[in-house]
Amino acid sequence: MLDNKNKKARVLAFYLPQFHPIPENDKWWGKGFTEWTNVGKAKPLFKGHNQPRIPADLGYYDLRVAETRKEQADMAREYGVEGFCYWHYWFGNGKRLLERPFNEVLMSEEPDFPFCLAWANETWKGFAHGMTNRNVLIEQLYAGEQDDINHFYTLLPAFKDKRYIKVNGKPLFMVYKALEHPYMQHFIDLWQKLAKENGLEGIFFVAHSSHVREVDEIKSKDFDAININRLFTYLHYHRRFNRRIIDKFNKIVYGMPFVYEYKKMIKYFTGPEDRRSDIFPSIFPNWDHSPRSGREGVVFHNSTPEYFKQHLLEVFNAIKDKDDETNIVFLKSWNEWAEGNYMEPDRIFGLKYLETLREVISK
Repeated sequence: MLDNKNKKARVLAFYLPQFHPIPENDKWWGKGFTEWTNVGKAKPLFKGHNQPRIPADLGYYDLRVAETRKEQADMAREYGVEGFCYWHYWFGNGKRLLERPFNEVLMSEEPDFPFCLAWANETWKGFAHGMTNRNVLIEQLYAGEQDDINHFYTLLPAFKDKRYIKVNGKPLFMVYKALEHPYMQHFIDLWQKLAKENGLEGIFFVAHSSHVREVDEIKSKDFDAININRLFTYLHYHRRFNRRIIDKFNKIVYGMPFVYEYKKMIKYFTGPEDRRSDIFPSIFPNWDHSPRSGREGVVFHNSTPEYFKQHLLEVFNAIKDKDDETNIVFLKSWNEWAEGNYMEPDRIFGLKYLETLREVISK
């Protein structure tokens, strides 16, 4: 049970802006491609495999539609989510992708729902992006100081928006691949300088990391906090040799993806570091990457709202003594449907995951 001293958690949900066509995806995958294409064509790869995932209340939406964006925000607010953390793509030299939904949110001032940005500074290649090879679709470049300045001023209207999520008065900005940036600390120093020159108190920089052992190195780059993603902690550090053999056998002989019970994985989703004020833990309703990667994917099988509740209680208990500003957890994700990783209602569970989240937050 949660201690009654627990303060209300600041739940920020990652938001994928992929559900609308763009010319690049038309070229790579075919006319009209969106993430729904992968979701809809997915098939069960083993007995009891929950595929395809079918959306319920919001349907197969298009994020160019303002009414859809408002419905998402209204639903998130009702069930305890403080705001959306939109994935933001800047590939260098001013190249952006998938920016339209957020730009329309910014320009229209609707929905009136808090937001922040997470820079997905990653080259698109490999099965993580739905490919069967390692060819590069688009490369992440770091084009120098002037490009960094242009990047900052492109986002300045967002940072100054009244809806932008702040920590200690500073707009929260996440960097996905903090240690892959060749001059990360200079980038942070530059943006801090530009922020103060433009009337902000600074930027609250958060690094995203899947490895606890990276924490000290990341902090040396002057990040204010780290979002720890323990989704694959079991695979990286706890999967024993005999389990690796079984996984390989099932893949070769039966053509199965890597399948693990969600209820067994949740104990690896938290750790003692989550109690630190500069560590923001993560919440995972589920994971199933097979709609993108097929038999190369990882599946957390048999997730239910009841097991999700166990996970929530552990995470919120870990943060119960933090102050109001840093009592933050990142929900992965609001709408990553092709990763089986979403809170939006589907045809099987409806609103139950959201109801569970609201129930635990209310305690």
